[in-house]
Amino acid sequence: MKLRHILFGLLSSAAIFPGAASAQTVLRLAENQPDSNPITVAMYRFADLVKEYTDGEVEVQVFSGAQLGQEPETIEQAQAGIVDLTRVNSVVLANVSPSMGAFTLPYVFADWDHKYKILDGEVGDEVLSDLEDVGLKGFAYMDAGARSFYTVEGKPITSIDDLEGLKIRVQPAPISIRMMELLGAVPTPMNYGEVYSALQTGVIDGAENDFVSYHTSAHYEVAPNYVVDAHLSPPALLLMNKARFDGLPSDQQEAITRAADDAAMYEREIMREANEEARETVIEGGATVNGIDNAPFQEAVQPIYEEFPDLMPLLERIQAAR
Repeated sequence: MKLRHILFGLLSSAAIFPGAASAQTVLRLAENQPDSNPITVAMYRFADLVKEYTDGEVEVQVFSGAQLGQEPETIEQAQAGIVDLTRVNSVVLANVSPSMGAFTLPYVFADWDHKYKILDGEVGDEVLSDLEDVGLKGFAYMDAGARSFYTVEGKPITSIDDLEGLKIRVQPAPISIRMMELLGAVPTPMNYGEVYSALQTGVIDGAENDFVSYHTSAHYEVAPNYVVDAHLSPPALLLMNKARFDGLPSDQQEAITRAADDAAMYEREIMREANEEARETVIEGGATVNGIDNAPFQEAVQPIYEEFPDLMPLLERIQAAR
């Protein structure tokens, strides 16, 4: 009987000894968007691919809908190792890794092809490598659509003059705040989860986002005036705690990187399609969508490029590739 207990104890603790059978590695991923958002769909695809590419050795658990917090909080959590992974927008990430701000400047990308020529090239790689200095590992860039303005009933934007004095929610980042000031609006930073009620109660007059988020957040219900000025086209990306990544076996690191790359390519495709579908859906839901001459917008924000001199070397390389 005593021998049986000894053998049972040895078998139960085998995982702690080198060379013994290892337990499955579980990674927690924080996502602030709902399950209906294409970027969240891509995160579930990432989780499936990680399981496939590691033969089940690594499991990624996706916590969507801001269960673990909004993006500023989950970035901090990933740095601290409280969560293993988080998917965030580059606008918020620029607060932590300043070079990321180059991709969040207004009208910085000429079009889709120019955008991914930069992001998938040397400039994109250099900006990703800067994340390591703040304890993060960055993977392939994903698409977060083109951000445009939307406002509450009775306050449509038909020209840049209509922005004067409007309280517009922005992501809590210096570039976004300064851009809004240059356009004549009153920037109102707040977390994404607070925007619907702020629009509904009149705390803010409007916000800005792509069509997918405008739809999945139901902001179109309380801010039915959408104007397509496409002032920002910042990428999104998946982050991992660097120490956690470095601590994994090399084959698992390769599998996770491969899964992230494949999920990013998948996300870009479905996000483009989803933005087109979301545009039609919000119109059917009662929103008014109008185009606008954004030349005055581009002219108004010109000073911003010189106000962030540390980003000028990157900006010059981005512009040279147009």
